[in-house]
Amino acid sequence: MKKPPYVTDKALKQFIKNALEEDIRDGDHSTLSTIPKDLEQSAKLLVKQDCIIAGVELAKIIFKTFDKNLKIEAFVKDGEAVKIGDVAFIVTGSARSILSTERLVLNCMQRMSGIATLTHDWDSRLVGTKTKLLDTRKTTPNFRICEKWAVAIGGGTNHRYGLYDMIMLKDNHIDYNGSITNAVKMAKDYIKKNKKKLKIEVETRNLEEVREAINAKVDRIMLDNMDIKMMKEAVKMINGSCETEASGGITRDQLKEIASTGVTYISAGALTHSAENMDLSLKAIK
Repeated sequence: MKKPPYVTDKALKQFIKNALEEDIRDGDHSTLSTIPKDLEQSAKLLVKQDCIIAGVELAKIIFKTFDKNLKIEAFVKDGEAVKIGDVAFIVTGSARSILSTERLVLNCMQRMSGIATLTHDWDSRLVGTKTKLLDTRKTTPNFRICEKWAVAIGGGTNHRYGLYDMIMLKDNHIDYNGSITNAVKMAKDYIKKNKKKLKIEVETRNLEEVREAINAKVDRIMLDNMDIKMMKEAVKMINGSCETEASGGITRDQLKEIASTGVTYISAGALTHSAENMDLSLKAIK
């Protein structure tokens, strides 16, 4: 699948550089002390748990970044369903290079596959509806690129990537500022003054705030921690004048009922903060 726009060569290079530096520092001494420099071997990525695989493309980039001479033969693609016993890929080349990159590849793929699997499961509950599933910024610091990429691989839709690519006026912004009306006006003035192309989303907690957000003419209204009855009323009030987003403590079992209210999006931090790592292993081929 095509990489999301935030998965750039520059961003990946920086992520991989920092991750390898964290792990290796002045050398992988376990490997350097026991594995001959010229020894070449192969290893297979073994699937030990049924899942949606994610991180295959990233694994290729990690291996090639560390050692351009490593060869990777992939048997599955990101986003495919795999079963216990499947081999995702075989990597061949310097045994030292394989061992030094093994844990970084596994850490990324296990986490990404867990997120992709959970996202796929949740997204399947929305089949037949027009509502899209969004992630949030509840991600692991310095690992967001992989976690949001995994959501996309799993069939979800990425929300804003960070604080820079959308204006989201949440409860604390409103409470500090005084009102939705004033905060939105200031945000629009800021966009105009700084010549930015940014959408504005406002978080609302009740129907009174929804009405105020409608009058302020924003791009999206978040319906935060509302019950189904209030959410239906809010969507009816908004009447398609802007996008709507249900958020706040969303669970898998609620998805269809929430989608039935007609919201444009459902955002769930659980996709990234509560996903279980999948069991994958890199095994030497003897």
